[in-house]
Amino acid sequence: MPKRLLLFFLLFSSFVLPDTLLAQDVSAPKYSNEFLNIGVGARALGMGGVQSAIVRDVTSGVWNPAGLVGLKNRHNVGYMHSELFAGIIKNDFGAYATTLDSSSALAISVIRLGVDDIADTRRLQNEYGAIQYDSIEYFSVADYAFIASYARRSNWLPGLMLGANAKIIYRNVGDFASAWGFGIDLGAQLQRGDWQFGVMAKDITTTFTAWKLNAEELEAAYLKDDESFNANSIEITLPRLILGVGRSFNVGEKFSALVATDLDVTFDGKRNTLLATNRVSVDPRVGVELGYANSVFLRGGLNNVQQIEDLDGKSSWKMQPNFGIGVASYGLSLDLALSKVAADSKTSSVIVSLAYSFD
Repeated sequence: MPKRLLLFFLLFSSFVLPDTLLAQDVSAPKYSNEFLNIGVGARALGMGGVQSAIVRDVTSGVWNPAGLVGLKNRHNVGYMHSELFAGIIKNDFGAYATTLDSSSALAISVIRLGVDDIADTRRLQNEYGAIQYDSIEYFSVADYAFIASYARRSNWLPGLMLGANAKIIYRNVGDFASAWGFGIDLGAQLQRGDWQFGVMAKDITTTFTAWKLNAEELEAAYLKDDESFNANSIEITLPRLILGVGRSFNVGEKFSALVATDLDVTFDGKRNTLLATNRVSVDPRVGVELGYANSVFLRGGLNNVQQIEDLDGKSSWKMQPNFGIGVASYGLSLDLALSKVAADSKTSSVIVSLAYSFD
């Protein structure tokens, strides 16, 4: 690796991960705003979520905003839909990205993860004990993220691209509770021939999500159990660092291959990952994409390496497999992916993505 490349990544990490990060209170809850870490796009999810170094499409606003500089066309739109746990949870993503000039680009992305039509049966029985089915009401529990992204090509280091996200988070639990949050991400990518490097720092300032509970809707339930009721609370999301590297290969005139890996580094205490300490956990993942004539693609990936304990108390390491296919022609691309919900899950999710780019 060139010395300038190594120097750049060391400097970048020193800015986005200052020494004070490790001194933060790791008592913050794990998996805060975790819906943002599920990922978007069938291409990406078919490769196990390995994208920080190689993403160059309309999903860059989520995976690494620096990749927006690599857009091939001026206007880019994309949409994804997936359903988890037999359709109970619906995950949707939409984005628009555009190049401002040869050196800069921006994007607007929206994510929604939600469960709809949840029955509220608290008033099912009236004061006389009779059942009143017409009293059943329905509500949704949903998480939203609105992301504005900007990327620019560096002038001082060839092949270097830098990007940033400003994201607004809105979480809603029917009429019972809602929350607002704000966060900032920074990303960088570097191309050196067939090699691609990436780093994505999420929630670099620590994201604070402020919850407000509806006292009128919930107070009766709390008082019934003689519990204290706090109408307001703050949820903290600690920074996360993703380091990635990828390499592309050409086999003949029409066949191509792309192999990439990511290291997802968290700082909120010990997690069930392949590498873990009391403060830092590292979750590796790997992905591959095989292409023919830049039109047909076959993808696969492995991620979510965890140690699973069975009913007999025996532990074993398992990982989550992912598969995908895609076709692209005249700026239109259709991608499908099959991904398991978790490493030990027996159910899989089908992800469908459609994107169109034009000048």
